[in-house]
Formats: sequence, C-alpha cells, structure tokens
Amino acid sequence: MGSIPTGLLLPRAIAGIDPRHRGSHNIGATNVLRTAGKALGAITLAGDVLKGLIPVLLALQLGSGERWIGAVALAAFSGHLFPVYLKFRGGKGVATALGLYLPLVPLAIFLNLFIFAGGIIISKMVSVGSLSSAAAMPLLIWLLGYPKSYLILSLIVAGLIFYRHKENIKRLLRGEENRIWGRS
Repeated sequence: MGSIPTGLLLPRAIAGIDPRHRGSHNIGATNVLRTAGKALGAITLAGDVLKGLIPVLLALQLGSGERWIGAVALAAFSGHLFPVYLKFRGGKGVATALGLYLPLVPLAIFLNLFIFAGGIIISKMVSVGSLSSAAAMPLLIWLLGYPKSYLILSLIVAGLIFYRHKENIKRLLRGEENRIWGRS
C-alpha cells in the first residue's frame, strides 16, 4: 500500500500535471501543493497519511505483536519512499510517517505537531518543520515510555527522512532552501 504514488496519480488524473517534472520534482504533498494547487496538495497529504495509517490499523486489528506492527509500519513507510511502481523514487515520508505513528504513539504525535509547526513558523520552510519533527520523534517516544520496538522504528524512520531530505539539507546549509511559497 505504501507504494501507491498518490502524489503522482492524483495530479496526473485531475490536473494533467506530473510533479516529478516541476518544482522540487518530488511526489510529496508539499510539491503537489506548489505545482498543482491547494486542493490536490491536501488530497495528496491525506492519501500519504492513509498509506501509513491503514496498514498499521489492520495490523493492530489482527492483534499482532509490537514487533510485527513495527515491521508493517516500516514496510508501508519504505514503500512510500521507494515505490516499486516508480523505479524506487518516491516521496520523503513525513506524511506517511504521521499516518503510521497516529495509532501507535498518539501523545508523541500531539506533542510533535508543536515542534513541526514551530519549525515552519520560525523558518517559513516545510523542510525545517519536517526535519525537526523527525529528529524529535525518537526522543518523544523514549521519554513517553512507548515500547522499544516503536523507538527502533522511529530511529529508522527518522534516519530515512533525513536521507530523503539530503538535498533540502544542502540547500539549508547554503541558505537557498525554498520557503513555503517560493524562495526569499
């Protein structure tokens, strides 16, 4: 399910736009927002969240153990980052991570939303909010006493989010990262 490229399928079908050829060339909600509009950006965001949420909810309903649930979550997340349908070139994973964490660590998500929003408000850059929240999630999971398997999951997810944001990090270091509505 994680490999379903919502950020490609929706803009193509509704607006005739391939976000891989515009903006940041990414199929994530932020680039879809910038290249295809608010509505498609919001729908892409919802689709990417659901790609993480639905598999985890199914695993929880099946009464799977925490390790199995963590493995299901990691599989959905990895599918989004490296979709088989797009030659393993997918999104950056922040929305899908939100979806998989929602049922697993809700208090950590609630607290992390303030970190995410604070990063964006202070910097005017989605990437800063994304990277800040990715870095904070393992710490929040640990401090709140969630299971060790979820902590391990969060460390892997954070590492992969940072890896997928490597170009953003380079632009941040050069002072050239895109602000919410373009450069400045």
